[in-house]
Amino acid sequence: MKNVYLLIIGCSIYIFGMTQSTDTYTKSINSWHEMRIEYLKKPDGWLNLEGLYWLQKGKNTFGQAQENDCRYINPEPADVYFPDYLGDFIFEGDSVVWASGNKYPVTINKQLIAAGEKALVFKKNGNSPIMEWRHFSWTIIKREEKVGVRFRNLKSSNLLLFKGIERFAIDSNWRVKAKLIPPTQNFLMITNVLGQTTPSKNAGKLEFTLQGQAFSLDVIDEGGATLFITFADETAGKTTYGAGRFIDIVKPDSEGNTVIDFNIAYNPPCAFTEFATCPLPPVQNRLPIAITAGEKNYGHH
Repeated sequence: MKNVYLLIIGCSIYIFGMTQSTDTYTKSINSWHEMRIEYLKKPDGWLNLEGLYWLQKGKNTFGQAQENDCRYINPEPADVYFPDYLGDFIFEGDSVVWASGNKYPVTINKQLIAAGEKALVFKKNGNSPIMEWRHFSWTIIKREEKVGVRFRNLKSSNLLLFKGIERFAIDSNWRVKAKLIPPTQNFLMITNVLGQTTPSKNAGKLEFTLQGQAFSLDVIDEGGATLFITFADETAGKTTYGAGRFIDIVKPDSEGNTVIDFNIAYNPPCAFTEFATCPLPPVQNRLPIAITAGEKNYGHH
């Protein structure tokens, strides 16, 4: 793993080396960015989100009519139809059951649920199936004690209007060697945009040097092939997203050596939609330096 690092987007793996030529390096960063754009535009990307409905215990009606508990307000032209009432989410105990109304069937993982039928769609911390009606889809998500419906319009105008993400110029000086210092505590306390603070597995502290100054960032281990960092810097709220950005790094070698490449710093989902629940940088990850690398701000969320 020495002198080589990787980044995973979806199912694609990008491998970068410290000894690449300038042209090869630039091409590899551009390829990563192209895949990043394609990932955002996929059905499970962040550009098509048009709703997030937190469920109350008991029956939660769902549709476009004003009286619904979970009301989808269609931002599209009037000819893009969504039913006034489609069905109910029944939230009892640690489970959610979907009950189709008497008019419209839906599909759950491509299996038809006829009008008037019911199906279990969430239980405790399990995965939720994909529910669909025409070009709309939704799943159940859980954030601590909150259980909600993440709603997507697969033909959202956000997809049609999306023109990419502005970036700073690629500069290999923002690719730096780093040393991971083992953690002294098992968990980092991370707060999300909902105000919920939860423990995340602490991978340690990355120490590195930029422009002759020593810095460090606390790192989260989410169990995959890479480690995860949420950070902010002096560009936040100016040229980059105000709540900070994300970056992934390859897990270090046996001596703790790895690489941070700020050219692949990217916006959190909340930069693209108000219906995401992003983690925020802990105070120790707010760098007193302007990181003019990676993605710039997008939109106004």
